[in-house]
Amino acid sequence: MTLNTSRRGFLKSAAAAAAVLYVGARADGALAAGSAPAQLNPFVKIDADGTVTAIVKHFEKGQGPATGLTTLIAEELGVPMEDIQYEFAPSDPSKYANLAFGQFQGTGGSTAMANSFLQYRQAGAAAREMLIKAAAQAWNADPASLTLEDGIIKGAGQEAPIADFVAGAAQMEAPAEPRLKDPSEFRLIGNASVKRKDSLPKTNGTAKYAMDLHLPGQMVAVFIRSPRMGGLAAGFDDAEAKAVKGYIRAAVLPNKAGVAVYAEDTWGAFQAREAISVDWDFSNAESRSSDQIREQLLAAVNAEPQYNVTGADHAATAALIDGAGKVVEQTFYFPLLAHAPMEPLTCTIEADADGGITLHDGAQMPTGPHMAMAQIFQLPMEKIRINTMFAGGSFGRRATPTADYQVEAALAFAMTDRTRPVKLVWSREDDITGGYYRPAVAHRVRVGLDTDGKITGWDHRIAAQSIMKGTPFESMIVHNGVDHSSVEGVADSPYRIPGQFVGLSDTAKATTVLWWRSVGHTHTAYVMEVMMDAAARAAGRDPVEFRLALLEGGSQEQQRLAGVLKLAADKGNWGHAAEGRSQGIAVHKSFGSYVAEVVEISGNADDGVQVEKVTCAVDCGIAVNPDVVKAQMEGGIGYGLGHAMRNEITLTDGEVDQFNFPDYEPLRIGDIAAIEVHIVPSAEAPTGVGEPGTPPSAPALANAIAVSGPRVTELPMTGNGVSFA
Repeated sequence: MTLNTSRRGFLKSAAAAAAVLYVGARADGALAAGSAPAQLNPFVKIDADGTVTAIVKHFEKGQGPATGLTTLIAEELGVPMEDIQYEFAPSDPSKYANLAFGQFQGTGGSTAMANSFLQYRQAGAAAREMLIKAAAQAWNADPASLTLEDGIIKGAGQEAPIADFVAGAAQMEAPAEPRLKDPSEFRLIGNASVKRKDSLPKTNGTAKYAMDLHLPGQMVAVFIRSPRMGGLAAGFDDAEAKAVKGYIRAAVLPNKAGVAVYAEDTWGAFQAREAISVDWDFSNAESRSSDQIREQLLAAVNAEPQYNVTGADHAATAALIDGAGKVVEQTFYFPLLAHAPMEPLTCTIEADADGGITLHDGAQMPTGPHMAMAQIFQLPMEKIRINTMFAGGSFGRRATPTADYQVEAALAFAMTDRTRPVKLVWSREDDITGGYYRPAVAHRVRVGLDTDGKITGWDHRIAAQSIMKGTPFESMIVHNGVDHSSVEGVADSPYRIPGQFVGLSDTAKATTVLWWRSVGHTHTAYVMEVMMDAAARAAGRDPVEFRLALLEGGSQEQQRLAGVLKLAADKGNWGHAAEGRSQGIAVHKSFGSYVAEVVEISGNADDGVQVEKVTCAVDCGIAVNPDVVKAQMEGGIGYGLGHAMRNEITLTDGEVDQFNFPDYEPLRIGDIAAIEVHIVPSAEAPTGVGEPGTPPSAPALANAIAVSGPRVTELPMTGNGVSFA
């Protein structure tokens, strides 16, 4: 995603109090100096001793904004990475809104760097110019004769650390249009030797995750949730729980969605929960099993679509395909998937001395829970505070439209006398069975090929459980009934496909569904790239050459997609696999970035496939932190492969069958022998890296398997004819 906003729109004011320099944006857009820091939205803070702190508005769940945003500040300000700190911004959407989300503060959609790149550079540049101007006044020198590098201002025959000029700079008005460094001046941006700021604290244990928080006098709350979506708690029996050490009490939630169990510690809460029996009212609950859901999706994808997504003439497309020399046709099915982050969901709520409420949370979208807290406790927004902490992964799970787990914690706290903090803890089993899954989806594709092996028509139908309908994001994502997250990657594919028709049908949700790492691209990339491979094979053409022909002479978007395709093929030694090995390739654009991957495997589907190497090429614009980009590509590849290989969430009479990692097995370190990442040099604006590595991985693996084995059109692979070594 590329965001075009003027410099003046990004940096609107600077202000100072005492000997502290803050640079940031005011909600009213007015320029000011000398105001109290609490009135401003600082991105850069410089203390009197010269300590620089970047205020990071995107939370850290492993994807790297704590490093990336501090890099932008350090680069423009002129301080070494080791001399800059960071802290997470408070919840305040009027000041820290994600520019891609409107007036909503949050992290997601791989937007952190895209929407903050210019904003944070400007803040650093403004601070640099103010400090230099203060030094120029102190030295009676021309500001143009001074420089600021490595935290030292030099020129006019003098030099001094920035700490000497913080007080003077704090009295100045921030420049509305500070000079940004030319890329030729970059020392940190794009420097592969710049390492993550959060690696050391995460290694030595000083990094504090939400699960680590233990407040004096706190209670622990766990929940007994309805095993079926829509079930209501009619009552419970806690007679046996009263014998559990540390058990305090249990209570039915006001919305009857479950029973809260309170104890002095986590173990006591879990043990007490096991001893409580709940009477459930399932009269309006989900009762379908996975086979029924699958049948309904397949029936929908084989019927006339509910929505014509692209406006193409379906009859004309069908005629082109029916009259083709060869037709390639496949039906695909994708099951529900859990997010399964390493740190299960947790947060803590406590009352403040001033009558307010503080939520301690790995808050991915703080605006949602902030508003929910205000409603639940009937308090003004300014009385609700959110302390954002590290999160041990998310993949989308910590950002729900309903703020589900934060609301649980708030309700649990509201049902007490509020004199003791309440810490909500989910177990791994809670997480796997707790809903909010990647939706189940079906595709049916028919492709016509002429005698020269060229596409004549492409009929693509999708049946999905809509993620966005009924959420606050519906007005942004759903248009004319079409949830774009269901069709992204197909309806807007960069390929120049003649005679393409795209249809969509919605089906009833079997459980709550949610965005999952790369959202709709998780299934659309698989279908597009497996069908591209199948069509190329049917045409007797090389899969890389076949794809490039659909990208020739096109737009910059198509040229960039072709660029990563060529790079991955070159670096992956495409077409020259060692004896006994097979290769598959896939390329996809998502979140503004272009990623191609070559997967090389050994073995076979019957005796066991081993992923020997994944070669990845990524074009994400300016790679602010190449080390982070590579790590995100590696993580995204592993995430995509692991779930396609083995994972699914199934239901029996509406209840989830899987419980923990033994039956929802994550990727193992031995599953991939090697990953090699190549970053395309670019001067384009930065785009996403947290998610784009995931979509091409599974289809590249599927295409490698299909060289000598089955064409896998239903996931997971282990349930559909493929075994892994």
